[in-house]
Amino acid sequence: MSKESKQKSEKISICDLMKDNTSKIIQKLESQTPSYFQQSTDLYSAYLHTLDDVYGTCYISEKEFFDKLDIDQGILAAYRNYSNSVTDAILQQIEMFAKIREQNIQMQISAIQTYDNFVHSMMESYAKYLGQFNKFSSGFWKNP
Repeated sequence: MSKESKQKSEKISICDLMKDNTSKIIQKLESQTPSYFQQSTDLYSAYLHTLDDVYGTCYISEKEFFDKLDIDQGILAAYRNYSNSVTDAILQQIEMFAKIREQNIQMQISAIQTYDNFVHSMMESYAKYLGQFNKFSSGFWKNP
């Protein structure tokens, strides 16, 4: 039997069609996830590297200028202490944000799992209802 005639003789189910096509799309999106995250990571790393290069270039260009100003070492020590405390605060905020982001993701995963369990429960009830409906209506739809 040819593929074409087999397709004509096979009964098409709208549920199977939608499920299969939806699954294909979801699987394709899921397969792209690692690549998407890697590309985003590469872009962000390039951005951060460029910022670091800009500060490095400015450092080389301005070091001689600022060194010739002969700024008081007490002022520079105070500025270093201030700069170090701001840097430490920023590093702590980065760590705190990473922990908050991780907890937020875990909460979202938990919410999705809860929703999934709810949908399964509702679908079981729906299937039972359809079964009861089919039993009730089986004689109703037949020709007299």
